[in-house]
Amino acid sequence: MAAVRANVRPFKTLDLYPTRSAPPRTCTRFRCSVAAPPRPRSYSVTLLPGDGIGPEVVSVAKDVLSVAGSHEGIEFRFRVMPIGGVAIDSVGVPLPEETLAAAKESDAVLLGAIGGYKWDGNEKHLKPETGLLQLRAGLGVFANLRPAAVLPQLVDSSTLKKEVAEGVDIMVVRELTGGIYFGKPRGFGTNDKGEDTGFNTEVYSASEIDRLARVAFEVARKRRGKLCSVDKANVLEASMLWRKRVTMLASEFSDVQLSHMYVDNAAMQLIRDPKQFDTIVTNNIFGDILSDEASMLTGSIGMLPSASVGESGPGLFEPIHGSAPDIAGQDKANPLATVLSAAMLLRYGLGEEKAAKRIEAAVMETLNRGFRTGDIISTGMTLVGCKRMGEEVLSSIDSQKALTASL
Repeated sequence: MAAVRANVRPFKTLDLYPTRSAPPRTCTRFRCSVAAPPRPRSYSVTLLPGDGIGPEVVSVAKDVLSVAGSHEGIEFRFRVMPIGGVAIDSVGVPLPEETLAAAKESDAVLLGAIGGYKWDGNEKHLKPETGLLQLRAGLGVFANLRPAAVLPQLVDSSTLKKEVAEGVDIMVVRELTGGIYFGKPRGFGTNDKGEDTGFNTEVYSASEIDRLARVAFEVARKRRGKLCSVDKANVLEASMLWRKRVTMLASEFSDVQLSHMYVDNAAMQLIRDPKQFDTIVTNNIFGDILSDEASMLTGSIGMLPSASVGESGPGLFEPIHGSAPDIAGQDKANPLATVLSAAMLLRYGLGEEKAAKRIEAAVMETLNRGFRTGDIISTGMTLVGCKRMGEEVLSSIDSQKALTASL
């Protein structure tokens, strides 16, 4: 998993710890503050286990955060709150006011999964997914970062030929709070023939495009310096503005190579030659589709994390997989996507790079030792459940030697 950290100003969730000058410390013969043991850094994290397998995978990630943090002098204060279907069942709404308040007051938010067959027939305002949309809006997170990297241990799990999948390492930066999912007018009506109609509006302002593009340029700058902006500018006016604004901003990032691609071609190229991509930036609906497509290049959606960040306040970190109600409670879930989301929480949300790398290294070591959940099992590997996989990751963390200062 490529380790990148955007350093975007003024996005506080991406740059919480700027270098500050300090007056020189002085010591007496008997006491020196430099020699005193450092105080643990303490963070508040709101945990939203949600539905289905969410509680299982969040439980593993919580333990991993605690252990990795302890190796780096970090303490966590966890608060578990309801969201989604469980919130509907308990208090009648998918996002209780208390949950949103707790999330806003925390330093970062870790979400498991939401949804399930039980609530599929609910009205829109009582669907679990509505709670997630409300949470994103409430936190003001507008940039969704989804890495899709084919790990060498799992290259044979990809449905693509090995020579196509090997070495794929893509970051999709998706706009999260605008576009056709939120644009107005929207609704139902009747046309002049008396037929029922449904309509939505794809709309973006220049500022919405600019703030996302800046995040994407910074992410690309920290990776391999290539950014592909995906749109449908040959048809859609919203995409025409999108391309214009992204192109204008490119002059501020001369070290990043910018290209443009229509979304239909991008969908094809992700399958034909995925290694041509480094960082992709796109709108809400295109990003929703392309990030899911990119995730399957890796062989399992159960391996992929995501981060959603905004201009200020806590970020939202979650695996991209769903609630998987068919295997919920059976200890079959793959917790690694949530564990890697916890690593992104440390890197992008808290600026704790060493702890993030410690978790990522532990995941790699666990896979190197041959442990696999059912979704990524292959011949010669050891099949384990969710809990055991978590235990093996913890074992890998505890067995690590101190990371070098270069990390």
